[in-house]
Amino acid sequence: MDNIDLFINLIVIVLLIPAIVYVYKLDKNLTLMRQNQKALLKLIEALNDATYKAENSIPKLKSVTESSSNDLKEVVDNAKELKDDLMFINERADNLADRLEDAIKTGRQMKEGSPISEKKVTPIMAPQEKENTDDISRSEAEMELLKALRAIK
Repeated sequence: MDNIDLFINLIVIVLLIPAIVYVYKLDKNLTLMRQNQKALLKLIEALNDATYKAENSIPKLKSVTESSSNDLKEVVDNAKELKDDLMFINERADNLADRLEDAIKTGRQMKEGSPISEKKVTPIMAPQEKENTDDISRSEAEMELLKALRAIK
């Protein structure tokens, strides 16, 4: 029996040596993990703080975006109105320029003594009626131009 006891003790010793080495390595790893656990907790706290700040800033960003979009919409609407006004003024100015050009051509033709084309001939009126009609049409055009210019301001 002594041999069997000795043999079993030797087997236990041989098995205990790797177990002791393994336990030593495991202890070393657990010590390292405990040291890193503190750093990991700090990292998790920092991540939680960053997440909290991000969640709180989302409503602020939404409100700023909405107010900016409303302001931008107002600017765009004003720009559209100004564009329409400018187009109207441009059309009126083109019409007035055409009328002025026709009047200049008519005046030059009258000055040169050449006949006026049939398109430009106006019905014969008494001199007083012709002056009143020209004054009325010119004053209406001037009034429309003044209204358009005042609308721009």
